[in-house]
Parts: sequence; structure tokens; C-alpha cells
Amino acid sequence: MVRFEKSVRMHCRQEDMRKERLTMNEKQQSLGDVLERLFHEPNRLAIMSALCAADSGLPFSELRERCGLTDGNLNRHLKALEEAGAVRITKKFVDAKPQTKIFVSKQGLDRFSDYLAALSEVLEQARNSMPATKTAKDAPLSLARTVTA
Repeated sequence: MVRFEKSVRMHCRQEDMRKERLTMNEKQQSLGDVLERLFHEPNRLAIMSALCAADSGLPFSELRERCGLTDGNLNRHLKALEEAGAVRITKKFVDAKPQTKIFVSKQGLDRFSDYLAALSEVLEQARNSMPATKTAKDAPLSLARTVTA
């Protein structure tokens, strides 16, 4: 009888652990789904960050310089952002020279804000799940960037 009770308890513990793992995986997956791929690419993150800081948009050349991108690279990322409705691009002539100016759209600002909130949540969850001895803030300054599991 005692053997049977131990077996049942062990099975229940294993089942609880399995459910906990599933719940953790579901939570991680749902957080991953919230991290919108459009903004998660590092160059697009830089582009959106620069545009959010500019009240009246940015000329193409200034955005290129701020993000450290080539003309072609910036064009490619702006096309993806424009197709998704995250940015608005205007082209006009200023002193007989063509000028392209990029603005973050209302929809883009809302979506980017949601992305940043989700990213913040994911990072906080990762920070809280790290063992105390493995956090970068506890490591010596010279090792802060190289702390690994």
C-alpha cells in the first residue's frame, strides 16, 4: 500500500512539473508572438527610435547618418516599414534639390510603443529568471559583458 501511495505521489509531482513547463512555454511563446518582427530587426529598431525622437520627421541623409546605414540598406528597411504603415515618406524639392523626409505614422508609433512594452516585459522576465550569481550587475566590471551560463 505504501508503494502505491509513493507511486501516485511521484506521478502527481511529475504531472505538476509537466504542466508548469507547458505553462512556462506558453508564456514564453505568447511573449515571443508580441515581439513584432517588423521592429525586432536591429536596424529597424534604430530607425524607429531615431524617428520617434524627431518631432518633425528626419531627412533621409540625417536618418542614414544617425543609424549608420548605407543608402541601399536604409531604403530596404524604409520600404518594409512603409509597406507595414509604420512610416510615411514624403519627397519634394528644396532649393531645386530633391529631399526625402521620413515620419513615423500614428499607427507606427502605436505599434512601436506596444513592441517596446512587450520587449521590456520579456527582458524583465529574463532578468528575474536568472540566478543571482549570473546577473551582469553582480559581475566585476571587466566581466559584465562576458557573463555566461
